[in-house]
Amino acid sequence: MPRFAYLSARPQHSAADAEYESFRTAARLEPGELDRVDLVHERLPADAVDRWAGFVVGGSPFNVTEPEAAKTDEQVLLEADLARLATHAAEGRTAALFTCYGIGIATRTLGGDVSRGYPEDTGPTTITLTEAGTRDPLFGALPTRFSAVTAHKEGSAAPPPGAVLLATNDACPVQAYRVGERLYATQFHPEPTARAFTERMAIYRDDGYFDAMDYEAIAARVHATALSEPPRILRAFVGAF
Repeated sequence: MPRFAYLSARPQHSAADAEYESFRTAARLEPGELDRVDLVHERLPADAVDRWAGFVVGGSPFNVTEPEAAKTDEQVLLEADLARLATHAAEGRTAALFTCYGIGIATRTLGGDVSRGYPEDTGPTTITLTEAGTRDPLFGALPTRFSAVTAHKEGSAAPPPGAVLLATNDACPVQAYRVGERLYATQFHPEPTARAFTERMAIYRDDGYFDAMDYEAIAARVHATALSEPPRILRAFVGAF
């Protein structure tokens, strides 16, 4: 049985399929080495932390900050499952890497604040490691400053209580953190290539992340950006756990 599982929170099948492949290839896992759980349509198994050694959580068009009454039943259920996983990882019972939408779930679950005050435009951004980040087992081998891609409508000014801030930038102060030794979270996307990210952009072209008329210009900036460093986090994650 594969040691790791990808947890999808994307209702769009094409986006979920592509994100799975991006995580798998970035982590350099062979086909069959990364399981997949579609949390939009199925619950996280009760024995998940016994079934898999670790988890990677992808992004989503959902937002943590949406009013609870406005959330679909699917979103409510998958957020509950991800919150349970975040608790288990924070307690050291499993390893998990929450990305983009996932970082919001982890932050809220662990007592932090998520708001619409720290969005980032779709496209490349510069990430800076904190001093703690330079010493972290997963992040420490990266350059102090590197490029990554983002696309989100919410974020945080500070990590949740007990978390160690690993990476930041001016637009969204919390770009990555660690809780304990086995829970990691990133606001930026560590997994996609430039091509995969721009293909994902096309799927969400009319979802308010950017002006649809700007697609070509943003895509050109993404393709002109070196995205070699973020996948190293995924390779370190699967190597560590």
